[in-house]
This record gives sequence, C-alpha cells and structure tokens, in this order.
Amino acid sequence: MTDDRAAACDDLRFIGRRTAQRATVPAALVARAGFTSARVLHARMVADGEQVGLSTVYRTLAALAEAGRADLVRDPAGGRLFRHRPSAEHGHYLLCRRCGLGTPVDSAVTESWAARIARSSGYADVQHTAELIGTCPACLAEADTEAAPEAAHVPPAAGPGA
Repeated sequence: MTDDRAAACDDLRFIGRRTAQRATVPAALVARAGFTSARVLHARMVADGEQVGLSTVYRTLAALAEAGRADLVRDPAGGRLFRHRPSAEHGHYLLCRRCGLGTPVDSAVTESWAARIARSSGYADVQHTAELIGTCPACLAEADTEAAPEAAHVPPAAGPGA
C-alpha cells in the first residue's frame, strides 16, 4: 500500500459515519498537491468517475479538519481551502492570493505566543488560526511579465511642435 493510500485509510476513522461515498474523500484530498476548495475537489472527483455529492465532500472535509487530519485556511474571498495534513502536527502557511499555493512557514513563534496567551489568561483548550496571504514569487514574476509589454507599447508624449 502506498504512503498516500495508507494515510487516506488512516483518515477514515475521523470522518464520522462511514459510507462508500464519504470514504472516497480522504483519498481524493491526499491526491491533491496543495490546498483545494470543496467545490474543486468535488469537481475533480466527479470527473474521475466518483459518485459523491458536494454536501458529502463539505461535511467530510470539515470532519477531517476538526480531527486535525486536514489543514484549513481561508482564501482572500473568505472561502475555505483544505489540504491533507500528513502528521498530527498543526502548521501555518503562507497562501498565494493569485494561484492558491500554500507554503509552510515556521510557526514556532506563533505557537509559543498562543500558548503564552492561554497560560496568562487561564483559558484551556485554546485553538488559534493565523492566516498569511500574499503573492508568491512565480505570480509576481508573471505579473511583471504581463505588465512589461503594456509599458513597452506606451507611445511617447508629444512635445511642443510635434
């Protein structure tokens, strides 16, 4: 059994009521390279021949995120994006607002800050989210390339007597 398939099988215990349709969602999420929305994942699954409803995909992804088996971030429009979490360790990501690329970041400072706040406030079972959204280097380069031809074609200003 491949590592990805084993991870998906391990995730089945977190999805609540097990149905044949619901059991296909963890494997589909594992197969995705990065963050994806429930709608995109559903469309990919249907294109691959799976017979699963969009609401089943939403519920299963939410259950996986709640169980710590999927990372959840918000896109710039507020939509939820999911990615399979290969380990139980919580992580943070820098998300590209153009292409959706999720890059893991060192979260030690954030984790220690959250733990310190929890201790000093007396709260228990504290959870947190930290979302970093920007534009990745590839999208910046693409934007520069797209802008450069336009700038190159700007006619010179007509001077006096022209």
